[in-house]
Amino acid sequence: MHKRHFLQWAGAAALVGTSLAACTEAKPSFNAVDMTGADYAKNFVLTDADGKARTLQDFKGKVVVLFFGYAQCPDVCPTTMSEMAQVKQQLGKDGDKLQVLFVTVDPERDTPAVMKAYMGAFDPAFVALIPTNEQLVAMAKDYKAYYKKVDGKTPTSYSMDHSAASYIYDTQGRLRLYARYGMGVAPMVADVKTLLAS
Repeated sequence: MHKRHFLQWAGAAALVGTSLAACTEAKPSFNAVDMTGADYAKNFVLTDADGKARTLQDFKGKVVVLFFGYAQCPDVCPTTMSEMAQVKQQLGKDGDKLQVLFVTVDPERDTPAVMKAYMGAFDPAFVALIPTNEQLVAMAKDYKAYYKKVDGKTPTSYSMDHSAASYIYDTQGRLRLYARYGMGVAPMVADVKTLLAS
């Protein structure tokens, strides 16, 4: 190919390339596992610690982080809630656009009073949701979450094995991310910011 023709061809190809790039929107990059388009964990109707029925739609306009746990959990739950409180702080003025939901897998012991005190220890704006046993079975199935009662020395000293990941929804209430336990505060802050900006 003649050098002049090659340069014209290369220039045209570059123009086509840039116009194509402008047509396709850049996909956001996340630290957590991208679940965009997932066909499960779409909604729930659960009672909060004030006895009020709540759904995902109640939190439209906010990034929602949903976590399954229980108040007597010795490590994973307090660590996750503490990290989420730090994430909210680091978001600054956007902190009020983050909503943390804590679904107890131990409704037997996690009464409304216990849940209010537990959430208050991390951030009073965090919402505890207390399912019935039937609701918990259905929700765990829908969310592909795991929980199991592990007997202790006495009937009330049992513990609960449970999934340790968080489900993250965008401001439209769509499941977008699956954050594994131990992801860390900074990566979570970055992901929440990305969702708020999109």
